[in-house]
Amino acid sequence: QVQLVESGGGSVQAGGSLRLSCAAYGIIYGVNCMGWFRQAPGKEREGVAAIRTDGGSTYYTDSVKGRFTMSQDNAKSTVYLQMNSLKPEDTAMYYCAADFGTACLTGSSLARYAYDYWGQGTQVTVSS
Repeated sequence: QVQLVESGGGSVQAGGSLRLSCAAYGIIYGVNCMGWFRQAPGKEREGVAAIRTDGGSTYYTDSVKGRFTMSQDNAKSTVYLQMNSLKPEDTAMYYCAADFGTACLTGSSLARYAYDYWGQGTQVTVSS
């Protein structure tokens, strides 16, 4: 069983920055891929970024490339999402997710169905 706890959300103006954190607890040995997803009101949950835990390869959806950076601190069992140049359309609930399978190896790193465990989310609001 894995528990994921997100933090770092908040309200910022357009152009600002936020850093999200996701701490993993429990039996985390064997987690191969960690992802960040977001869901805006009335929209589907979408994959934003992912990272392979064994090497650090990262994956991003096109709309955040060049603005968001995902990283990890394995000693702290924590992943981060640095979000710069935020836009109003980035407003959403952001979720962290963990995968024990092959999401990061099979092109499914940003697919909801590929992940086994989810956090409760942290709200990000960007005003214009």
